[in-house]
Amino acid sequence: MEYLIAFFAFILGAVVGSFLNVVILRLPQPEESIVFPSSRCPQCKKELPWYDNIPVISFILLQRKCRFCKVNISWQYPFVELTMALLSLALFIKIGVSFSFVIYFVFCAALLAIIVIDYHHQIIPDVISLPGILLGFAVSFFNPLVTWQQSGLGVLLGGGALYAVAAGYYLVTKREGMGGGDIKLLAMIGAFLGWQCLPFVIFGSAVLGTIVGVGAMLKQKKGGKTVIPYGPFLSVAAILFLFFQEVIQHYIIMLYMPPV
Repeated sequence: MEYLIAFFAFILGAVVGSFLNVVILRLPQPEESIVFPSSRCPQCKKELPWYDNIPVISFILLQRKCRFCKVNISWQYPFVELTMALLSLALFIKIGVSFSFVIYFVFCAALLAIIVIDYHHQIIPDVISLPGILLGFAVSFFNPLVTWQQSGLGVLLGGGALYAVAAGYYLVTKREGMGGGDIKLLAMIGAFLGWQCLPFVIFGSAVLGTIVGVGAMLKQKKGGKTVIPYGPFLSVAAILFLFFQEVIQHYIIMLYMPPV
């Protein structure tokens, strides 16, 4: 029975991942609706039949080409579908069938959409982060994994910490180093995971950002003017904390309280 539920968790994630691809494509376009019209080819605008919308499988059967215009389908589509499917499965293994599963399924879906949108457009839509802050805090009253006090402090300290970093960077360099979207994203992460996630998320995202940033500087050859979106690093660090927080907190405690 457990394997059957795990299978359905995987399928649920893949189906939601397919919808996330629509969100990722249309949300940055103010004139587009994420509901209407139904799924269509971004190139020829032909409406796609249901059998061309089966997550991952249709991509394979169509050999990565639109049935109508034969233009290549982006690898992003199966990547998002498969990633959401694996996140859903991992959540089931970690949390099981519970209200917390629903909470963090929504959280992971929001982060995955933010990762791809910020990567392509260097924006974090307020329509995701602002309702996410309110939702994360609201469900904390029923969330057995995070108290409302931890969630409230997560919002205040998360948004405040990045605002302080952004303000300090601007004072030193006179350049915008971090957008308001990143500040609201960290507040959302704090709402869902509590204030205790913030040291790791801030430090982990900085390490990831530095590694990728150095590579981008070498590739773009723009030096300190190289621009990379920071939202994906915050989101990945938050996902890592969600799944490995016990191990992370163990090592944080060991770091600051070494054995005598």
